Amino acid sequence: MDETARITLRLPIDLHEWLVDQAKSVRRSLNSEIVYRLEVERDAAAADAESP
Repeated sequence: MDETARITLRLPIDLHEWLVDQAKSVRRSLNSEIVYRLEVERDAAAADAESP
């Protein structure tokens, strides 16, 4: 990831707490966890688009 963009993200408290817990369980920062999950979803969507 060479270039980045900074955003402000508003999350429901319960979703934020869940993401924090998930990030801690795999020893990632909250930011890294969000980026990881978005990349996984993007890759899955791209794979689905390529499927017949």
